[in-house]
Amino acid sequence: MTNSTGNTIIALVSGAAIGAALGILFAPDKGDNTRKKIKSGYKDLEKDMKAKLATAKVDLEKTYGELVSNMSHKTEDVISFLEIKLAELKEQNAKLQK
Repeated sequence: MTNSTGNTIIALVSGAAIGAALGILFAPDKGDNTRKKIKSGYKDLEKDMKAKLATAKVDLEKTYGELVSNMSHKTEDVISFLEIKLAELKEQNAKLQK
């Protein structure tokens, strides 16, 4: 999870907690109704968080896959470059051996 995603999740949870606290303080309803609202809000928050985490997981897996693919291509480029340089060195060495 990126730092940005982590900050977003922290902000979301903090905002929900502050909103719930203010709702309880200023609620004109009875305690039972307030508890039901909190429970409902918690379930909505839980559902939203699960969706965000699932999205973050998919993004992370995609980024990881792209990184592995890019590294594989770069590795092949480096190997090809080193093979060329090795062939050049062998050729220079053969000339010096004569």
